[in-house]
Amino acid sequence: MYVVAQHKIVNPETAFPRGRSLMSGTGAPDGTRVLQFYPHVDGSVVTCLWETKSLEDVQRFVDTTLGDSSVNVCYAVDSENAFADRPLGMKPSPAPVIY
Repeated sequence: MYVVAQHKIVNPETAFPRGRSLMSGTGAPDGTRVLQFYPHVDGSVVTCLWETKSLEDVQRFVDTTLGDSSVNVCYAVDSENAFADRPLGMKPSPAPVIY
């Protein structure tokens, strides 16, 4: 399944260093990896797309990793109606596939 995580950054000095673990997949639940990372230009908000076995795995992982540096809202993607294409100029995800 796919899950979107929206992060309202409360403390960027803490959130972004902690977020490196999310991007690299360090400590991620089995079968969970980040596919896309979209930070706002001012660093106040970040939206990510995850591939995972459950919504709860992503919610728990981002909440535990980011702590009080971010307010995180996660939701399951309706993949029958969603669409995506990787925009030119964006690099591939650094997170390994873990199954």
